[in-house]
Amino acid sequence: MNLREFSVASFNLYNLNEPGMPLYNQDGWDRDAYGMKIAWTAHLLRLLRSEVFGFQELWHAQSLRNALEAAGLAGDYDVLAPDGADGGGIVCAAIVAKGLLHGKPRWISDFPEGFVLRASGDDPQTPAIEVGIGGFSRPVLHFVIQPREKSPRIHVYVCHLKSKVPAPLYREAWFNADRDAYARHAGNIGAALSTIRRTAEAAALRFLLTERMKGSDTPVIVLGDLNDGEYSNTLGILTEQPTYLAGGALGGRDNALYAAQTLQEYRDTRDVYYTHVYQGMRESLDHILVSEQFYDNSRKRQWLFQGMTVNNDHLNFDDHKTSGTNDHGIIRAVFRYRPMSRK
Repeated sequence: MNLREFSVASFNLYNLNEPGMPLYNQDGWDRDAYGMKIAWTAHLLRLLRSEVFGFQELWHAQSLRNALEAAGLAGDYDVLAPDGADGGGIVCAAIVAKGLLHGKPRWISDFPEGFVLRASGDDPQTPAIEVGIGGFSRPVLHFVIQPREKSPRIHVYVCHLKSKVPAPLYREAWFNADRDAYARHAGNIGAALSTIRRTAEAAALRFLLTERMKGSDTPVIVLGDLNDGEYSNTLGILTEQPTYLAGGALGGRDNALYAAQTLQEYRDTRDVYYTHVYQGMRESLDHILVSEQFYDNSRKRQWLFQGMTVNNDHLNFDDHKTSGTNDHGIIRAVFRYRPMSRK
């Protein structure tokens, strides 16, 4: 395979499970709602036709296959879903155009060996800190693609980091031991715990990425529902906040990730990018991050960023359970093979 252009997309499936199967200990989709979800998902798959789709909130692998069948694309893609994706839990998944996948995918549940979140403090006034989280809430999917025979293989990571929803405390023994004292603080404590977990997940993923990228020319794409904005601490940890150069300046960092959102902003006169709406607030929670091999101004560029689109009109209507739509926008980035000239 020798593609001149390829695209990647991130697609939150909004709890796609087989009809009748429970979701979070609640009733799942009835057959009518399920049929509408499959039809809408199939429509977006046909419309976007990306070489790589990374998915979040898939419960049952058969549901993804059903959507591909409905789209008439079942023969065009390899489905990457873990063994045991039978409706009992949430997984990250992907579909990859036939002939593009190299090797086998793997799902990373545990934080990497040697990863530690512990410090004694910046100075004598700062208390010690230790975070004892050992794994990802949703296992990270890692796979490799090769769009061109003689170009470096690309490592892709599909992620779904912990949401901003406050962690529930009603099952915790310490909370129930003095419910009257803690109930009024449940929201802020739960939100803090969710933030700590998401931050730890971002740092653990960055640890894996650094091991892959540092001191190498390995192309990397990270995509998914990262549950935080472009300028958040979460994204800062993952990207290492590189400098974006304008005009003919050249740069690039081997360990940095560049946000497709920012690359698109360099091409637009307006920024109206959002992928999620909550209580009237529009946020960008879904992201495509790329290594310097996809960055316009990198001396090591292999693929030129062509543009990014966000399919989010369905977010204007809060009827996802009856219309079959999702509660996130679908983002797609296109890259064209154009290595930086060595002259």
